[in-house]
Amino acid sequence: MNSELAIRNSPPSVLTTLRIAPSKGWVSLKLRELWEYRELLYFLVWRDIKVRYKQTALGASWAIIQPFFTMVVFSLFFGHLGKIPSDGIPYPLFSFAALVPWTFFANGLGQSSNSLVGNANLITKIYFPRLIVPLASVFSGIVDFLLAFVVLLGMMLYYGIAPTLNVFWLPLFVFLALVTSLGVGLWFSALNVEYRDVRYVVPFITQFWLFATPIAYPSSLLSQPWRTIYGLNPMVGVVEGFRWALLGTNTAPGPIIAVSSAAALVILVTGAFYFRRMEKTFADIV
Repeated sequence: MNSELAIRNSPPSVLTTLRIAPSKGWVSLKLRELWEYRELLYFLVWRDIKVRYKQTALGASWAIIQPFFTMVVFSLFFGHLGKIPSDGIPYPLFSFAALVPWTFFANGLGQSSNSLVGNANLITKIYFPRLIVPLASVFSGIVDFLLAFVVLLGMMLYYGIAPTLNVFWLPLFVFLALVTSLGVGLWFSALNVEYRDVRYVVPFITQFWLFATPIAYPSSLLSQPWRTIYGLNPMVGVVEGFRWALLGTNTAPGPIIAVSSAAALVILVTGAFYFRRMEKTFADIV
């Protein structure tokens, strides 16, 4: 009897309805959501790593083969035939030290620019912060970077060059490469959803960017103030910083790092806000 009375007097359950609607205009980045969905980010990173070399004969060896054979070509044509200076460092080591961070940047850019289109089924079915998709594509390249970096250390041992105390600055330059790759990737991934021409433009831009970065040649060929202005290309600071930190070159980046860091930050912030502004259209047109 008492139980029946309790049931009759109990308040009705309250149902909460969550309505997800597209945003209007410029919106906040909602970075807190990225932390709430960190497990999904981990899953996507791990999935990209496994899928990248699935059913390949050489597997993860491609992370080493790609920069290594590019170094061989550069050494032959630019180092041996072109006699390009290398700041007193053996040219193969000089070019490979630049190709390691460059390959990390270029692969991250290529993967992230196509990440939304490649995950169309996921985007159209469930809700999650879309920033996670290009972010996972860039983070998954860290494994390839580490494999190539081990080869770089082996080449330094072969040529008898030991890192100096400047090596403690190395994580900064790796982070700068990651920020640059993610920033440009956010721009192109959002544009690629609406304009599929982007997938054809990105390889061309990457190839042009390669020769606009001091990989096959040193930035010391430029005099001031042009050398500092050259740092508006964020990868200039990354490449020159890598060589300075690992190989102890006399061309300390100096003001180039400040200019490159500022440029990379501008690219990342503007790319993130543009991505969030266009995010409302992804599920409809992807």
